[in-house]
Amino acid sequence: MNRATSTGTQSPAPHVADSHDLIRVHGARENNLKDISVELPKRRLTVFTGVSGSGKSSLVFATIAAESQRMINETYSAFLQGFMPNLARPDVDVLDGLTTAIIVDQERMGANSRSTVGTATDANALLRILFSRLGQPHIGSPQAFSFNVASISGKGAVTIETGTGKKVERRSFSITGGMCPKCEGTGRVTDFDLTAMYDDSKSLNEGPFKVPGYSADGWYGRIYSGCGFFDPDKPIREFTERELHDLLYKEPTKIKVDGINLTYEGLILKLQKSMLAKDREAMQPHIRAFVDRAVTFTACPECDGTRLSEAARSSKIKGISIADACAMQINDLAKWVGGLDEPSVAPLLGTLRHTLDSFVEIGLGYLSLDRPAGTLSGGEAQRTKMIRHLGSSLTDVTYVFDEPTIGLHPHDIQRMNNLLLRLRDKGNTVLVVEHKPETIAIADHVVDLGPGAGTAGGTVCFEGTVEGLRGSDTITGRHLDDRATLKETVRKPTGALEIRGATANNLQNVDVDIPLGVLTVVTGVAGSGKSSLVHGSIPSGAGVVSIDQGAIKGSRRSNPATYTGLLDPIRKAFAKANGVKPALFSSNSEGACPTCNGAGVIYTELGVMATVATPCEECEGKRFQASVLEYRLGGRDISEVLAMPVTEAEEFFSTGEARTPAAHKILDRLTDVGLGYLTLGQPLTTLSGGERQRLKLATHMSEKGGTYILDEPTTGLHLADVEQLLGLLDRLVDSGKSVIVIEHHQAVMAHADWIIDLGPGAGHDGGRVVFEGTPADLVAARSTLTGEHLAEYVGG
Repeated sequence: MNRATSTGTQSPAPHVADSHDLIRVHGARENNLKDISVELPKRRLTVFTGVSGSGKSSLVFATIAAESQRMINETYSAFLQGFMPNLARPDVDVLDGLTTAIIVDQERMGANSRSTVGTATDANALLRILFSRLGQPHIGSPQAFSFNVASISGKGAVTIETGTGKKVERRSFSITGGMCPKCEGTGRVTDFDLTAMYDDSKSLNEGPFKVPGYSADGWYGRIYSGCGFFDPDKPIREFTERELHDLLYKEPTKIKVDGINLTYEGLILKLQKSMLAKDREAMQPHIRAFVDRAVTFTACPECDGTRLSEAARSSKIKGISIADACAMQINDLAKWVGGLDEPSVAPLLGTLRHTLDSFVEIGLGYLSLDRPAGTLSGGEAQRTKMIRHLGSSLTDVTYVFDEPTIGLHPHDIQRMNNLLLRLRDKGNTVLVVEHKPETIAIADHVVDLGPGAGTAGGTVCFEGTVEGLRGSDTITGRHLDDRATLKETVRKPTGALEIRGATANNLQNVDVDIPLGVLTVVTGVAGSGKSSLVHGSIPSGAGVVSIDQGAIKGSRRSNPATYTGLLDPIRKAFAKANGVKPALFSSNSEGACPTCNGAGVIYTELGVMATVATPCEECEGKRFQASVLEYRLGGRDISEVLAMPVTEAEEFFSTGEARTPAAHKILDRLTDVGLGYLTLGQPLTTLSGGERQRLKLATHMSEKGGTYILDEPTTGLHLADVEQLLGLLDRLVDSGKSVIVIEHHQAVMAHADWIIDLGPGAGHDGGRVVFEGTPADLVAARSTLTGEHLAEYVGG
């Protein structure tokens, strides 16, 4: 068909539909944003910069992305909206030009023990179909290769009602699943140390159980002693074999205790369904301590930890079973799949190759598909989520990334940059919150927020190009080309921590001495074995304080004062000054406002509509009873103290009537880690990722440890804050501590006294020490990838 051509000399006026090329935000006030307005170009890469806590996430996630998701949710029926999270409208005047937002954040992937890298990315689903079509011997449909589907069979009579009456037919059915029957698809079996579970010299009436919550006068104790299956006055060691089996393994049975209908269940079965069903990291500390004491987890002897039944492992393609394929490193699996040529499943092979190649391209080729999803770091989880978007046919959507370079070696950052540019070049709007100068440099548009953090931030300091940012007088502009220099002299170690024959994960029999009394940096590309060496080989016993990137668990009632233990000395000081009980000064206890129960706001549920939060009229959002606010310390009431920033509170508790050395010490540490701008009562749920990690660091600094292990402490830190962190690390070392840091940031490497570089690659290409020595020696040798990038960074 011929295209109509214009004969006129004038170019036609642009179509009105092409004029919507900006996302306009006017009057944004979420969290600490101060009524700001920005205009973001569509189909371009916009990077948001600014110090940690300046309002980047409030603008990008809590305003733009949240409103986009809320408006999409409103297109569904009221019935469906009832099953979705209720999103309130962000506090903003105008949001115009929004497109569908796809959020790729750093939230850890589900800690469900059945979730693996393969199940989370659908790569497992494709493999299962492949093996059900090509595997020999043929054992069944794709579910015969799934470790989440159990094999079931049954037969019996069924009654069918028809128009002529009822007729009885014999029916049988069978489902062939791939689940290993012994471990039920978890890949590990549990072995119980019975001596840690109960004292067998005691009877049930004497309370023999050592399990948390199973005291003799508690519900569980009463169930076991009153069930009637045992003599409650007979010591457990005198139980018959049958009685002991019933105590530990009896199936759920209806019983009556004190006239109440209850269900009795064997102790071990009950623990497996309650405590052991949770991921270890999600357990409360006292329960985790009990589980560590009483339960050992070992690879299932029947399936060898593969989670799959014998039949699923017997079906092979070219000598490889599905268990072998999932255990392969993904870059090796991609090569194997690339070598398969079967026209009958060509579309399936094409999709599987694309998925596996995306893993390799994004720098995750060192993972395997059977890796539990809960063990991925924040950066790895974010990159894994990206995989499903790389091959997407969607265009004109907004992709929102939260520091995608976290956990990436400088060598891998270039790869990530290329992926962001590819998403943009397909016609998408890409919004990135980022601190790394290498990623800021590729932006088409930069929005710099600040100038400070918390209440000192929330304004737009600069909007424009990267070159414009360099020339601006903002904190980011001034620090964009900062380069740390190598130290002229390094500290001498006072001893060494010997690691011999380390083989955790991909470590290849590593022998290394980590010097003590100095700042040691362990580095290497992502997946080279840094965490395995430090967390897996250094005993976490007495004297070792380990601060990882695990999330802080806390509700909207938790705040820096409660998390750090600061509220205890403050409450005691108020109580002592006024001659009343300390509990009055807790908004979660006796002092709470009765109307809002100490929350400060009243939540009104409106069914499928967004929940409305309104400040409590009784206490005006102060969370305390009016009578409690009459008690003062140093002229301030408790709500005024909780509204203070850390720096002001530090001064307040250092002198005069309010002098409280215990509180001052904690506040001192919060200032030390650069959190002086936080208010004491700010909900933990509003803190950024970098703020949460530094809060954790401040809390652990009080522990009596000689060795501190920090896992990427520059995560979420602005270029200007890295300098402050280096000062803190120096102070820790100068006070006699040994500091071991897992880090990719060149400024921290340059500042180290000793560097241990792992590699040379990731996965089975890593796991070896490729360099040990001072940063100056590493730069001079340039023998590793880290050496090359560090030399380039310091201009060596």
